[in-house]
Amino acid sequence: MTLDRNLHVVVLMGGWSNERDVSLTSGRGVAAALRERGWSNVIELDMDRDVARRLADLKPDIVFNALHGTPGEDGTVQGMMDLMGLRYTHSGVETSVIAIDKELTKMVLVPHGIRMPAGTVVDSESIYAADPIARPYVLKPVNEGSSVGVAIVTEESNYGNPIARSAAGPWQEFDKLLAEPFIKGRELTVAVLGDEALAVTELKIESGFYDYEHKYTDGRTVHVCPADVPADIAKVMMDMAAKSHRLLGCKGASRSDFRWDDEQGEAGLYLLEVNTQPGMTPLSLVPEQAKLRGIAYGELVERLIEEALA
Repeated sequence: MTLDRNLHVVVLMGGWSNERDVSLTSGRGVAAALRERGWSNVIELDMDRDVARRLADLKPDIVFNALHGTPGEDGTVQGMMDLMGLRYTHSGVETSVIAIDKELTKMVLVPHGIRMPAGTVVDSESIYAADPIARPYVLKPVNEGSSVGVAIVTEESNYGNPIARSAAGPWQEFDKLLAEPFIKGRELTVAVLGDEALAVTELKIESGFYDYEHKYTDGRTVHVCPADVPADIAKVMMDMAAKSHRLLGCKGASRSDFRWDDEQGEAGLYLLEVNTQPGMTPLSLVPEQAKLRGIAYGELVERLIEEALA
């Protein structure tokens, strides 16, 4: 389809999640790219509690959803925009509700052959009495993105054994946590645009693991794109990411994050999560993989709008 660059676009960003600052960076980048490509009516909207009235007043032809985390990635904002009859980029209500919840995601994907770590949801209060599973293991919020609030619990960690109430960690912020076995190995990710997997990127960090700080702090993580992995492993990952995108009903772009224990070959490859609102910042992985495939940042933004309008 031919895009009408006179359409009124509202770039919805910010909000009040843990990922507010990243969302603002994503949104400003999207708005700037549209203006550079000749879009004449682009408004940046920092979401507040009055967002429905503000959108009603603005009457956009399309909303570019640049929100990250809740409530912009969990179906809440999507449901509001559906009720208002607004068209918007990225995934809809049902997909957003499922994909933000790591347990629901497993319930959809694992029966279709997508390998994900076994896990159990536990009350945070219970971990002060005993470990939920054998160490080493990972504790993470059930429904947060961008590796917010993730802790790796090992025999050597300074959290205590069992974990002490005074130890800083996600148990102090969330009532329930997902406990999963720690998978040693390499951190990899695959972006999907439309229904096509773009590439595999390996994330090499200076220390620790690929948490929120490493994702969004320049210089803390080296992106190797395309990743130096065997062709058959890359194909399996890209197939898994594209299949997960389809099974969850994702729209626009998604990003699937993997851990790979390369000593086990394909059997050591695990999908960790699918992100339905991947970052669009200068450090973000989807724009980087799109560029590798010859898709400039501005073209990527327009393709997301085009799919939402189709």
